[in-house]
Amino acid sequence: MEAILPSWPPCTNDILRRATRHLGQLYDEAFAPTGLKSTQLVLMFQIARLTGDEGPTLQTVAAHVGVGVSALTYALRPLQRDGLVDLVPDLKDKRAKHAVLTALGRERLDEGIKLWSEANRRVETLLGPDDAKLLRNLAERVSSDAFSSAFKAGLR
Repeated sequence: MEAILPSWPPCTNDILRRATRHLGQLYDEAFAPTGLKSTQLVLMFQIARLTGDEGPTLQTVAAHVGVGVSALTYALRPLQRDGLVDLVPDLKDKRAKHAVLTALGRERLDEGIKLWSEANRRVETLLGPDDAKLLRNLAERVSSDAFSSAFKAGLR
């Protein structure tokens, strides 16, 4: 005999996960001509944006994309292999490494930004500017430290 499940309210986590997977796939398709996935383009963009004299440290990049250094190092491997990113030891602290885009990496990033611009414009058009802004603001709020702290405090 089959169990009858109770009626559940909509699950925000499930809906957001499906939405992010779907949107990620659409962006990945848009970036396909570059050979990059959207997650790789984001990493390269952050490296370019955070670049100082030596390039940002892996810790800095990891903090900006919301992952640990080991996960970042793993994600950077294909970019290193393809000659798009170099990891350079820190001149003062040999334990630290800096991420630097190569000339090919900068070229590929420029291509990706053009494709991202078009994909993002389509999302803005389909959602409308107000809903697109609301969606971004809600996502920022949910991914904030303040939200995590308040959520965890409510579980105790």
